[in-house]
Formats: sequence, C-alpha cells, structure tokens
Amino acid sequence: MSSVPHPVDEKLPLLRLAPLAVQHVLVMYAGAVAVPLIVGRALKLPPEDVAFLISADLFACGLATLVQCYGFRGVGVRLPVMMGVTFASLGPMLSMANAPEVGLLGIFGSVIAAGVFGVLVAPFISRLLPLFPPVVTGTIILVIGVSLMRVGINWAGGGQPTVTRVVDGVPGSFPNPAYAQLQGLAIAGFVLLVILALLKWADGFVRNVAVLLGIVAGCVVAAALGLMHFERVGEASWFDVVLPFHFGLPTFHLIPIVTMCIVMVVVMIESLGMFLALGEITGRTIDRKDLTRGLRADGVGTLLGGVFNTFPYTSFSQNVGLVGVTGVRSRWVTVAGGVIMLALGLLPKMAALVEAVPQVVLGGAGLVMFGMVAATGARILAGVDFRNNPNNLFVVAVAVGFGMIPLVAPTFFKNLPHDLHPLLESGILLSAIVAVALNFFFNGLASAEDAAAEAAAAASAAEHA
Repeated sequence: MSSVPHPVDEKLPLLRLAPLAVQHVLVMYAGAVAVPLIVGRALKLPPEDVAFLISADLFACGLATLVQCYGFRGVGVRLPVMMGVTFASLGPMLSMANAPEVGLLGIFGSVIAAGVFGVLVAPFISRLLPLFPPVVTGTIILVIGVSLMRVGINWAGGGQPTVTRVVDGVPGSFPNPAYAQLQGLAIAGFVLLVILALLKWADGFVRNVAVLLGIVAGCVVAAALGLMHFERVGEASWFDVVLPFHFGLPTFHLIPIVTMCIVMVVVMIESLGMFLALGEITGRTIDRKDLTRGLRADGVGTLLGGVFNTFPYTSFSQNVGLVGVTGVRSRWVTVAGGVIMLALGLLPKMAALVEAVPQVVLGGAGLVMFGMVAATGARILAGVDFRNNPNNLFVVAVAVGFGMIPLVAPTFFKNLPHDLHPLLESGILLSAIVAVALNFFFNGLASAEDAAAEAAAAASAAEHA
C-alpha cells in the first residue's frame, strides 16, 4: 500500500498553506456576511448589534468549516469545503423578522431545531445516492455554476441593479445609480485579466494563488482610486468574544421551525450536489457514508449557528469553483481557512480589513470561479452516454430549463402558496428534482453499486474528453 497521501489529505507547508487559505476566505467573505447584514437591518437592530451578528457569523463559519473539513467521528465529509450562511434561508428569516411574535430569538430557535433535524435525517438523505447518476449530478452542477454567475456579475457591477426605497410610506424597487459604473467595471475587468494572465504564464505556487493575487492587485487599484476605505478598520476593536445566546435564550414556534426544516432539506440536497462535485474535482470517490457525514456536518453547523447567534450553514459553491481553478485539493487549506474565519470573528479589526475589499474587485474573480463550477458540470456530462441513450438529452434539457426559472423570472411562482417559495426559489433544487424525476422516468433506478460504477466510468471518460 502506498504511503503517499491522497491530494485531499496532503499537508502543505505553512508558507503555501497560509495564502491559499486567505484566498478561500476572501472569495467567500462577501457572501458570508451578507445574510446577517440583511437580517440585522430588517430587524432594525442598532449598528453595534448588526456588527456583532457579523462577527458571530464569521466565528460560526470557522466552527462549521472545521467540523466539515477536519471532522470527527461520524461527522464531516473531509473535503476542501468552506461553510457559510445559506441564502436559501434568507426569505423565510425575513418573514420571521416581520412577525413580532417571532423576532430574532424565534429565528435562532428555528435554526437550532433545523440543525437537530438535519443531524437526524442525514442518513436518509444520503441514501438518495442511486438517484444521482452522472447525467443528474452533471446537470445539477452545471446549473449551480450558471446560477452563481448572477452573483459574480452583480459583484462586478458593484451591488444589486435595483435598490429598495420608501416613497410616501410605500417601499418600492428603483434602479441603483451606482450599479455598473464604468470605473467599477474597469476594476473588475482588470482583476479578471490579472487572474487569466497568471493562469497562462505563471507556474507552480503563483498559479495556485492566481485568484488571491488578482484580488490583491484589484485592491491596490481600488485604494489608489479612493474606492477602498479603511475608516472602519481604524474604529474596530482588536478583540471581542462571541458568546452563546448573546441576545437571550431562543424561543421556539412551530411554523417557523417547520419552515426552517424545509429549508434544511433544500440545503442538504444542494450540499449533496456540492459534495459530488468536489469528489469529481478532487478525484476522491464519495460513497454514501461520506455523504452521511457531510450532511450531518451541515446539521451540526446549523445547530452551532443557532447557539452562537447566527443562521443555517451550508457548503459555499464559490469555494468549490476555487478548488477547480487552483487545482489545490488539500482539505487542510480550508481547515486553515476555518481557523482564519474564527480569528476574524474574534478580531473585529481583521474582519473590518477584509470587509473593506470592494465588491467590484471580488466580481472579477467571481466570473472565473463560478464559471469553473459550470465547467465541472459540463465535464461530467461529457462522460454521459447520449449516443446510445438519447433520453439523457431530455433529462438535461428540461432540468436546466427548470433550474433557470428563478434566475430569469424571479416572480414566475408568485401566485403559488407562499409556504412553497423556499422550494421554488432555488433553481438548484428545481433542477435536482426535475433531473432525478426524469432520469427515473426514462432510465429507472440503479443500485448504489451500479450508480457508483457509472459515476466512475463517466469521470474517466470526461478526463479524456
């Protein structure tokens, strides 16, 4: 038996490990802090409480990442994964925020209950592996990448194309005048060009940290143009402690708990696709036991989130894309990233420094990273037998179409029951449901062994495509 560890388990020297870990933190930071920022403002919390929510989120991000990557008995997929607050929970939590009887403590209670629920149902969700042959996983991963492009494009534009304003006491959406300014687009384009140049002409370690170097170059330009501000860095304290139940003991309400448990199922099905994608990218075979440990870690991370004053956690897709870009497959990189997130949660001044990175800088990097996720899906589909089984074409075609509905027509399902919106507003979940259903309709259900063998054959074919 070879003593050489699998690339996923390779321990890198500190001088290589540290910048690679920082790179992972930078590409997820904006998404990591967005949910607590939005929820805090929706609850009209004072600025110091919103700041605490962000620090608590960063701290819990680190904990959840360590649980997932380092793992312990029965918990953790042990792949290069960074964990962050899922956007799938945002809509339901905003509804809870607007219900006076629920409020912030009710949100935390529903998150804790959903975390316990996730731990309990993880083994049952992982048994769905035979439902995910390559034609299904490739389609889902393709939709994940294409869906994420919207995030990267809006980052490059410097925010959202519309903003909400209250006029005569009535909230409404208006065009954002700061969106897609030429200066910001130029910076995003500059970051993209730096990354592409490094990927073409650099070798070894410099190539591995191309995304980080592109972000640093973008920050230098943004600071020189006066777009990167450091006032909050100076005002932030050096150290602060994140304590459990900072806002008080959570409260538990049936409907919010059921809603958040539904969100947890959505998150776990999305995570299933992420783990399978990472298995393809890293070359590690993912079996049902691995999936169970990874999904259970989602539940544990969400439980920790509720305890430490924050929200449900899931694997961040943008970091899956970063693994594909850099080719660095070691989970110890994201373990180090988890430690950095813990430090950011305890050291507000460091968190403020990372927060100062403009969105337009991250946008240039996002276009590369999110596109790599979509390319991974296309690579998996390249190994699918479309010639002898043309029905696979219909599986991909219809599932991709359904996955695009929330992206191109956000109000498409507005007249359906509100309780279904957490399910219908996730293009990833829609594509997963449709792909699984159509694959079962056309191809039937394979055994777990046949599914694993088909996945291995497709991966081998894709490598030579």
